[in-house]
Amino acid sequence: MTTEHQHHHHHHEEETRETSKYEQMFQKYNMHLHDELVQEAAKIILSEKVKENNTEAIKKLIFSCLEITSLKVTDNEESILKLTEKINRFADENLDFPHPAAICIYPRFASVAGSSLEVDNMAVTCVCGGFPSSQTFPEVKTVETALALKDGATEVDMVMSVGYFLSGDYEQVSDEIDEIKAICGEETNLKVILETGALQTATNIKKAALMAMYSGADFIKTSTGKVEPGATPAAVYTMCKAIKEYHEETGRKTGIKIAGGIRTVDDAIKYYTIVKETLGEEWLTPNWLRFGASSLANSILSDIKGEKVTYF
Repeated sequence: MTTEHQHHHHHHEEETRETSKYEQMFQKYNMHLHDELVQEAAKIILSEKVKENNTEAIKKLIFSCLEITSLKVTDNEESILKLTEKINRFADENLDFPHPAAICIYPRFASVAGSSLEVDNMAVTCVCGGFPSSQTFPEVKTVETALALKDGATEVDMVMSVGYFLSGDYEQVSDEIDEIKAICGEETNLKVILETGALQTATNIKKAALMAMYSGADFIKTSTGKVEPGATPAAVYTMCKAIKEYHEETGRKTGIKIAGGIRTVDDAIKYYTIVKETLGEEWLTPNWLRFGASSLANSILSDIKGEKVTYF
C-alpha cells in the first residue's frame, strides 16, 4: 500500500467519524417529510387562520419586524444615505407608528448607514460572506464580516454554503457558520440564509435549518431574494417546525426571517400566520421575527392609509 493511499484511507475514516455528529443530531428529529403533506399543512393553517390576522394592529406589528432592504448592484453612498434619511424622517414624523426593525444593505455601506441612522434600537444589517452565492473563500467570508462589524454593522446575514450542504459536506458548512458567529460574538445577531428555493425538498430545508441552528445561527432566513422561488408557505412552515423542535430539544430559541418575493400585505400576513400558529405568540416580535423586503413598507402604509404611499 503506498503512503499516499494510506493517507487517503485515513482521511476518509476521519471524515466518516466527523460527519457522524451531524447525522446523530439529525436522528433526534423527524426527517421523513413528505412535500405534499407539508404543503397541505401550510395550506390548512392559511385557509383557517389568515382572516383573523388581517387587522391594523398586526399590520403595524409586521411593519415593526421589517428590514428595509436595498441590495442592488446600483446602490451607492448617496442612495443609501437617502434611504437612511427617509427612515429617520419617517420615525420623526410618525410617533404613533412603530419604526422598522433594521436597514439591510451591502457591507460597504455599513459606515454610511451606521453613522446616518438616528432611530433608536434600529439594526444595521449587512449581508456578508460572499452574498448572494456564498461561493468565495472562507477567509474572505470572515474578513468581510469583521470589516462590516468594524464599520458599524450590528447584524450579519450570511448564506449557508448550499453547494457543500447538498454534497453532504456538513463539516465545511458548519465550520463556516461557526467561525462567522465567533466573529459576530454573543451581542450580534447572525442570520443564516438557507436559500430554500435551491434546497427544493422539505427534508433538505429542515436539515439545513437544523445545521444552521446547531452551528450558532441566531435567526434562520428563507432566501436571498436572488434565487427563484423565494419564500414559500411550505418552506416557512418547515423552518418554523425545525425551530420549534430545536427549541424543545435544546432550550435554544432561534428567530426566523422571511425574505424573497414578499411584496403585498396579504403575503406578509400569510407568513405571520404560519409563524403564529407553529411557534406561538412568543415569536411575534422583532426580536424573533423579521421580514426582509424592499416594497413591503410602502404596501403596508398604503393599506393602512387607504391611499397609494410610495414613501420608501
